[in-house]
Amino acid sequence: MSAAAPGPTPDGSVAKLIEIAGKPTLGQRMISWASRPPGRLYIPACGAVGLLLLFEDSVPAGHLPTFLVGLVGGLLLAGMGALRLGIALAVARPMIRHYWLRWISAPLIAAAAIGVSAADLPLQARIQASSEDLLALRQEAEDPTTIPLNGEQVGLYSLRSISVSEDITHFAVEGSGLFGPSGLAYSTGEVPEGVFVPGQGSKIYEHVSGDWYVWVDH
Repeated sequence: MSAAAPGPTPDGSVAKLIEIAGKPTLGQRMISWASRPPGRLYIPACGAVGLLLLFEDSVPAGHLPTFLVGLVGGLLLAGMGALRLGIALAVARPMIRHYWLRWISAPLIAAAAIGVSAADLPLQARIQASSEDLLALRQEAEDPTTIPLNGEQVGLYSLRSISVSEDITHFAVEGSGLFGPSGLAYSTGEVPEGVFVPGQGSKIYEHVSGDWYVWVDH
């Protein structure tokens, strides 16, 4: 007897059905994406961006590279979250109610990071943790001497230099400042804020806590 003519295999049938069905459209993919709650990647990414911004706030007058990464990452995550929430509200409201804790996690992280930064808590905590080492270094500086430190770690800060002028001790912090050199200042006397102080060149001061200030060179 002759062999039977070859017919379509089951695998071939499945492949044909997939080919007929076609790929999902962009709209279908967006609905499928938004119909799932934020999860393993989105919420940790929000936490990582929040920590980056807290670190940036702990540097006197900010830290430009960290600020840019945090700003771009924060805007991207906020845009993704708003888009996802808008689609979910239109097509999957029960899912939002069921997974409400996941949905509020990102806004809570953002609100906590903004609140802590607005209160200057990261900067105050980092100065407090470093103050003993910074003041010990201050004993080695004399007015009007400037001592280069070339990134030496003192407390939790890497310093470029230390200098004393008119009873104000200036610690130039490595990488600090968004638009110009900046650092920490220590003075037992009150230092005027937001104005140029006679004898201090183009520095402007902002009080942090106790005898500690942030200075920015304009």
